[in-house]
Amino acid sequence: MISSEEEQYVCLRCGYNIVKYYPKVCPFCGVSNENFITSDECSQKYKIVSSKVNNSISRLNSYPPLGLEHSAYCIKIENKKIWIDCPSTFTKDLDPMDKILFTHHHFLGASNLYRGYYTSFIWIHENDSEHSIVRNHPFDKKFNQNFKLSGIEAFHIDGHTPGFTLYIFENVLFICDYLIQSDQSFILNPYGPKQSTERGVRMLIKFIKNREIEKVCGFNYVMDFQTWEDRFLKLFHK
Repeated sequence: MISSEEEQYVCLRCGYNIVKYYPKVCPFCGVSNENFITSDECSQKYKIVSSKVNNSISRLNSYPPLGLEHSAYCIKIENKKIWIDCPSTFTKDLDPMDKILFTHHHFLGASNLYRGYYTSFIWIHENDSEHSIVRNHPFDKKFNQNFKLSGIEAFHIDGHTPGFTLYIFENVLFICDYLIQSDQSFILNPYGPKQSTERGVRMLIKFIKNREIEKVCGFNYVMDFQTWEDRFLKLFHK
């Protein structure tokens, strides 16, 4: 029998990792627990594949696709590797990561397992660390202001979640699922207070203004900035 300290389940519908307890339904998407597998089973059935974004950044995904299959990103900075968000699948064959920085608490993935195996440090905005669904996930640093770390800039914009944080590294913007693709444009993520999310978009515009952004990394896409910007601007012309 699995002890409460060891048990961990992965929802096949959304990929959320449920740590130290076995609920009747997924705390993230609400599907019944018949759709859960253990984290060990997940590691056996799925692997992590890496695809190049540029010379410094790689995109990490579970394969085959798992649940909502969000992407995480690995930034290589000199002799360090820093992740933005975390895959749902845990595997022991990746290069060690020094830190895992989260955009928000929906995509924690198997971060607790990576933290334990690779002794990496997990950062999340303080406001998102307080949500009930993350009570069993460990966090090493709960930040409450914008910061810069090894060339990565973090900007808190609230909205979709209270602690939502976007990141910019050199000429790449990491926006996760603040915007969701719809046909050839975007919509604002509807899961969160509408007014706060709209304020967050205005802050986003401010933070990227006069920057030479070349690529945008979302929760399920990597897109040239010009294409992304054209679709983004359609938000304001509907």
